[in-house]
Amino acid sequence: MRCNEKFTETYKKEPAAIAFCPYRVCPIGAHSDHQYGKITGFAIDKGIHIAYSPKQNGVIELSSLQFNKRAQWHVRSVSETKENDWADYLRGATLMLSQKYPLKVGLCGVIEGTLPIGGLSSSAAVTIAFLSALCKVNEIHLTELEMILTAQAAENKYVGVSCGKLDQSCEVFAKRDKLLYLDTKDDSYELISAPKTMKPYKFAIFFSGVERSLAGSKFNMRVDECRSAAYALKAFSGMEYGKFSDTFLRDVPYETYLKYRDKLPENWRKRAEHWYTEFKRVEAGAEAWRRGDIETFGKLSFESGNSSIYNYETGSEELKTLYEIMLKTDGIYGGRFSGAGFKGCCMAIIDPSYADKIEKKVTNEYLKAFPALGGKFSVHICDTADGVEL
Repeated sequence: MRCNEKFTETYKKEPAAIAFCPYRVCPIGAHSDHQYGKITGFAIDKGIHIAYSPKQNGVIELSSLQFNKRAQWHVRSVSETKENDWADYLRGATLMLSQKYPLKVGLCGVIEGTLPIGGLSSSAAVTIAFLSALCKVNEIHLTELEMILTAQAAENKYVGVSCGKLDQSCEVFAKRDKLLYLDTKDDSYELISAPKTMKPYKFAIFFSGVERSLAGSKFNMRVDECRSAAYALKAFSGMEYGKFSDTFLRDVPYETYLKYRDKLPENWRKRAEHWYTEFKRVEAGAEAWRRGDIETFGKLSFESGNSSIYNYETGSEELKTLYEIMLKTDGIYGGRFSGAGFKGCCMAIIDPSYADKIEKKVTNEYLKAFPALGGKFSVHICDTADGVEL
């Protein structure tokens, strides 16, 4: 790991420990957790490493191999407002943790991401890796759910991204070779093993070569459109409603949506259509995985990608092009763009025996459409992995 070497070079000593959190993929269940939907997910064998040592004076000093600026703050005096740089997620995490547990010890560390940024929840992964390190030096023992909620609060309350807990849950609950099937309303989940009869699979990650920031995208607008649809449906049907911020599509029965959907503005109707159909796709996908039917599971993932493009209306031109190429590529069971879908990457569930052919075809066709991204576009074949060790 380069972060280990960089730490030794910077601080003239070996790091005390290495924290690691995997990235995640969500084949079915996208754009639904913030409305308390159900999701499927895996952790993958790539992620964020932090080489670190404690600092008894309470100072946190971090640098990243992906960004130039070094960040520094004190565990007891975190700025209440974000500084609009890469370390805001970690300042927010420090602040959220300090509201529940006394912090005395800081740390110095070097952060390394093993894949390009965008679409694999790198923000959640770096936050969780950092929290695990900060907890260790302060002898704090978080439960899995505490870790998830603390990391989510850093994004929601400090960075200003209205995300749900899909990313954090996948990175904490996931287990190698098992499908995480999670209900984000009550945090109940199942880890579903594939039958031995299921065909082999790996994940291909296709990086578009274009990075993105959720805070600066239309992500929060889409969340508000979902809430607006839920609020209007409650009003049309005579359901009791309260604060807008406490309104979710999960509160509104599907039958109510079908009865009143034509009254909704088109954008709100389309966002709701994605959410309700994605809910059904997740349930069907979990059952397909239980049966070992990877073809059906993959088909549902492709359908999720289609709905994300046409109903949820996300996806840059680069990612839409990748999605279309994936649809026509032998050896790909299914896939979609990963994460919010405004930039970043696509993920695909593939037959490993086709890996080389898939990489060659997708690369050639994508760079034919976007030749300027040669040298930035990349392909990575990944396996599933366990979530973070607390």
